Amino acid sequence: MTTIVALGCGLVGEFVVQRLVDDGHSVVAVDLHLPDSIKKNTQIKSIEGDAKEYISTLKGDEIIINMLPGRIGHGIRKDLVVGGHNIVDLAFTAEDPQQLDELAKKHGSTMIWDIGIAPGLSNMLLAHAQRELGFLNKATIHVGGNPTEPDEEWSYMAPFSPSDVIEEYTRPARILRDQTVVEVPALTERHQIDVEGTDGMEAFLTDGLRSVLDTIEANDMAEYTVRWPQHIDRWIAEGHSTPEEDLLKAWKFDSNRNEFTWMKVYCESEQDSKQWIVADYGKDGNGSMARTTGLVTYALASRFATFGTEACGLTTGVHPPENVNEETLNAVLEIFNLHDVNVVS
Repeated sequence: MTTIVALGCGLVGEFVVQRLVDDGHSVVAVDLHLPDSIKKNTQIKSIEGDAKEYISTLKGDEIIINMLPGRIGHGIRKDLVVGGHNIVDLAFTAEDPQQLDELAKKHGSTMIWDIGIAPGLSNMLLAHAQRELGFLNKATIHVGGNPTEPDEEWSYMAPFSPSDVIEEYTRPARILRDQTVVEVPALTERHQIDVEGTDGMEAFLTDGLRSVLDTIEANDMAEYTVRWPQHIDRWIAEGHSTPEEDLLKAWKFDSNRNEFTWMKVYCESEQDSKQWIVADYGKDGNGSMARTTGLVTYALASRFATFGTEACGLTTGVHPPENVNEETLNAVLEIFNLHDVNVVS
């Protein structure tokens, strides 16, 4: 069986590795500090060390999952592509991996990037809507992972790298208005949104559209992050002046605290509309964002290993999530169903 190399084993990476092993895949887990659940699992080859150093020892043609924090994950992409590997990439970065497309083709590598829930599944759903509805007058994505109850502090904890959250809040957001890509400050267009199980939450623009700005034909399109109002009020008041190390400590994920992930994807054309709502509250000790993000990553890695990249509709080169075929989208949604992630359309 093809070996899958997992780079980065934080909350999401740990979840992905466990699912792959449960399926019988051979997995090598690489990180500077691996969780005990991985180190103690004799079915997993555990390597504590620098990911860049490790991949330099590979001979090529492996399946690699890049789940390292954005700044680190981007630093190894060129090495992965030049190595001729097939890559499922979850490192969220400002840099555009599509710039490596020609290099990937030259070295026989296939990379699919932004493979999480949003971006990731959201892209796949937009592409499905495009196939069904044609030109979209409007497309919006609302998404967030949050504690189920607000508190007197930040009303938030980060299920992935807090450093990536800070970048999300500070990087300008690119959106589509009148078929033109425009750049606006992050956190703008704040508005209340109804979220089941809450008295209402708040949404604001962030730079999550990324590749669909070029691949989806629409008049207006935007992505909004969803948080408790207390969180964004405090960030606007003091976030920029708070040392990053203090934020990392304040936002540290607490597995004993109830949390949930919620996403709404809405698309409309002249004739019709489509909508999906995804909701998850965690299960079996695994947090909701680790589950909803990790299940998409796991699904693509598993399909790469089991059926090959061509079965996902991908040729050699670099691809955004919306390039996968309908069969792969259906496989992802079926995996969500099997793991009790609620998807209503």
